[in-house]
Amino acid sequence: MERNPSTIPVLPPPFEHALTNFARSLQGEAPAKVVALGSSTIAGEGDIVALPYRLEALLRKHYAKPIINVIGRGIGGQEAPLERDRMKRDVIAEQPSLVIWQVGTNAVWQKPDNVPPPPSFAETIAAIRDGLAMLRDGGKADVILMDLQYVPAVLTPAKVDKANQMVEAIGQIAREAGVNLFGRFTLMKGWHEVERVSFDRMVDPEDTDRLHDSDWTTQRLAWVLKDIIIDAVSRAESAPAA
Repeated sequence: MERNPSTIPVLPPPFEHALTNFARSLQGEAPAKVVALGSSTIAGEGDIVALPYRLEALLRKHYAKPIINVIGRGIGGQEAPLERDRMKRDVIAEQPSLVIWQVGTNAVWQKPDNVPPPPSFAETIAAIRDGLAMLRDGGKADVILMDLQYVPAVLTPAKVDKANQMVEAIGQIAREAGVNLFGRFTLMKGWHEVERVSFDRMVDPEDTDRLHDSDWTTQRLAWVLKDIIIDAVSRAESAPAA
């Protein structure tokens, strides 16, 4: 079924933490820099324009200046351990004021022909914790953790329990580390179950694995992520000076 236009849209909750560092960078003369780290959601897949490019265009449209650069540091098929290993080079060295780290999908998906093989659940969780500690120690950046997509490839009987466990673990890590969570899995589940958006619309029609987000999903994710970033920036700007 397609989305019923009369359905109230399912939206993510606001971020728990204001984006203080990103808000500050928007007040300066230099371009505000965002680094997006992850796998194919960040790198792009097939003909789908990747999330960082869409988010950059939307944020630039909203904020007149300075220029906002969203730098994509995605490598398809990677998971948190390899992303952690390139954290200093690909993220911290850029000195961003905001980092978006998309994690969890490939540890659940476990595609057998991945080279190198996907990490275990425990290795992934440990790497996320390590990577967040590196970000905390390596610069002044707000952090958003983005969890996995709600798609058929991770909802099979063999994978759905692990997918739910991964979503829960990422949320717990975000709370413990005091960083924001963009709960993509729960958001997309709401689109499917509440708004009745079909998987045929949510998943890239060219993807026979039924894993990757469609053009429609990627654009909608960019829109809602933009909106909650703007809200968190506004809260930072209105907070009383320390």
